[in-house]
Amino acid sequence: MQGTLLIGFAAASLVVALSFAGAADGATYKWVDEKGVVHYTDKIPPEAVNKGSTVLDKQARPTKRIDPALTPEQRRAREAEEEQRRIAAKAQEEIARRDRALIASYTTEAEIELAKSRALATIDAQLDSSRAYFAQLDKRKAELGKRRDALADKPIPHALERELEGNTFELAKTGKLIEQKSKERAATVARYDADKARWKELRAIADANAAAAPAQAVAAPGRAGPASADGGGRM
Repeated sequence: MQGTLLIGFAAASLVVALSFAGAADGATYKWVDEKGVVHYTDKIPPEAVNKGSTVLDKQARPTKRIDPALTPEQRRAREAEEEQRRIAAKAQEEIARRDRALIASYTTEAEIELAKSRALATIDAQLDSSRAYFAQLDKRKAELGKRRDALADKPIPHALERELEGNTFELAKTGKLIEQKSKERAATVARYDADKARWKELRAIADANAAAAPAQAVAAPGRAGPASADGGGRM
């Protein structure tokens, strides 16, 4: 019985050895088929190309792992993950760019407030002009309405009707402009307030780093001091 086992073991070893010998000049691949059987070959058969394998050297040591081919679902998931990483990286780059521009543009909070005031002054001037124009249009609308009402059952003259239509159109257009500029003003206030808050954060970080730099510079020679002293003693 023992002799039979030894013969079987030797035969199995010979098969493996022959497999490696056949691939002595190239790579040996270890792969598993759909039944779970492990194979050692010098080439990957077409039906196993997408199943994944391990490349072995002449001593049967793994040198490379070939992953199985991705399924369509796995490929889409990986592409989605890569796209999310690209979006996140782009967002971080934009934040860094804005931070650099913010620090380069202002040296004090007062400068930010001054820039804010100038931007709001332009918008406020446009709002004041639009509101004044709207008031004139509204006043003219009332006058035209009285003229139309005075006609009672008489036909409305074409010129009056056309002016009423134009007045209504201008009122609507000016009203939308006032609404747009009001939103722009609110957005401008929010943007400059956010810039000021972020500028203060960045300045605090920069000041903290500047304060820590001298301490780190002093600590570095201190760590080397004992070594220098030992060296002097040896001399």
